[in-house]
Amino acid sequence: MTLDVDDRRGLPGLSYPEEYLRRLADELTEKFTGIFNRETVERYVLESYTALLRTASVKAHLATRTIHFATERLTALAQAKGALNVGVPEVLFVCEQNAGRSQMAAVLTEHLSGGRVHVRSAGSAPADQLNPAVVEAMSEIGLDLSREFPKPLTDDVVQAADVVVTMGCGDACPIYPGKRYQDWELTDPADLPIDQVRQIRDTITEHVRALLTSLEAAPA
Repeated sequence: MTLDVDDRRGLPGLSYPEEYLRRLADELTEKFTGIFNRETVERYVLESYTALLRTASVKAHLATRTIHFATERLTALAQAKGALNVGVPEVLFVCEQNAGRSQMAAVLTEHLSGGRVHVRSAGSAPADQLNPAVVEAMSEIGLDLSREFPKPLTDDVVQAADVVVTMGCGDACPIYPGKRYQDWELTDPADLPIDQVRQIRDTITEHVRALLTSLEAAPA
């Protein structure tokens, strides 16, 4: 299914703030050939870069994060438009900062599902880094958050989701017909000591197990 006519001319007079963004646009245009045109890819690359730049306290990882974020957003958009089928349920976890609760839920879901669920997470007002206590609490049970980072909530990842789980993000999450929504009442781990973060982690684990059970019971 082609969503856009492929056009490699791109945006006229476009100026890239970083050269790696041009290379990324080239690579993603090739990756999504027949699905998105060059202009769409460039727009997503530059929007993703700008969104992450707003909260970046250190730019050392900005390139890697932009590559991941732009690729995830285009993949989600392709899923939402029916051009890409991942073959498993898609779950999106949303909290305010995407630095604690939603990150823990996403990693736990990925781990406990054994790949039977595809997971994304986002924040309505993302922080500049993950909560160190959350990273520590997850590492205690053998789960690595070192490659994760807070990501802003975007319309495309919501559209791609089958289930949207919110955790204190207020009214920021858009509502789409046909999506399944859950709201988990969880304490925000920000500024809490590690023993309380562990309790939140364990509560999230219970919620995740229940969610996975319901997904397995759901009709195909």
